Amino acid sequence: MIKKIKIINDFDQRLDKYLKRKYTSLTQGFIEKNIRKKNILINNSTTKANYLVKFNDDLKILNFHEMLYKNKIIFKKNIKISKEILAQFKRSIIFENNDFIVLNKWSQIATQGGSKIITSIDHIIKNINTQYRLVHRLDKETSGLLLIAKNLNSAKKLSSLFKQKEITKFYIALCEGNPKNNYSQVKLEIKNKKFKSENTLTNYKLINKNKSISSILFNPQTGKTHQLRIVSKNLGCPIVGDNKYNIYSKYKKENLMLHAFALRFTVNTKKFEFISKLPNYFLNFLKKNNLKMNKDLIYYLNSF
Repeated sequence: MIKKIKIINDFDQRLDKYLKRKYTSLTQGFIEKNIRKKNILINNSTTKANYLVKFNDDLKILNFHEMLYKNKIIFKKNIKISKEILAQFKRSIIFENNDFIVLNKWSQIATQGGSKIITSIDHIIKNINTQYRLVHRLDKETSGLLLIAKNLNSAKKLSSLFKQKEITKFYIALCEGNPKNNYSQVKLEIKNKKFKSENTLTNYKLINKNKSISSILFNPQTGKTHQLRIVSKNLGCPIVGDNKYNIYSKYKKENLMLHAFALRFTVNTKKFEFISKLPNYFLNFLKKNNLKMNKDLIYYLNSF
């Protein structure tokens, strides 16, 4: 039996995720196998699991059978969020409206769950409201601004802004050593988890330095995994506390000194700008190493 579906809802997501939501009994392996065997087509053409379904796409399932493509009730394991963590989350909210939350994420909490993750920001927001969605990620060790959509429409808008590079991001890093130039643009090819090369583009400006430490403002134009950590290493001044890319550091016991400092974007003609406070361990490290943080950081943001 052939099943034809016109995509009018839940578009702008991966095909495999779309199918899992529509037919909850399907496994990832089943979906990928049937895509490979050309049993699942988009607009009468072969496709891939990571294809982003679009409004008005025609999805065709050639081997459709109700026993194969069926729904089942999924009982999700409830992650109990402690009152302390929930309170910390609420204290970390710096802005909230009907569409999204801006969180000043603290270090050492993962953005998403995983096999070894007990509690994450995603667990917390789903505990508050199942409609809440992450629209981007920060490394577990990275602190700073994280956007959380409060509904599907907002998630689509914000995700689209990230994909179209219409959200401007700024990070502050404390780095071991000094970059050769006070400001520059870095084009760097890095390997992803599948060992495929990805091109990255990063702007940076030196804020302050002494003989051993630099404070640097980064403005990434692409958003690849560990991009700023790899770029810092490539500049010859890896980030303090980075136990992956700065393994010979004398500051191994320090937190990762990378903070998502500012976000700028426009939604429905309304302009937003958010700036977050630096964490106390960041400020304490600066003081301990006799490095002042320039108070006029807005000047640096506007100078890119």
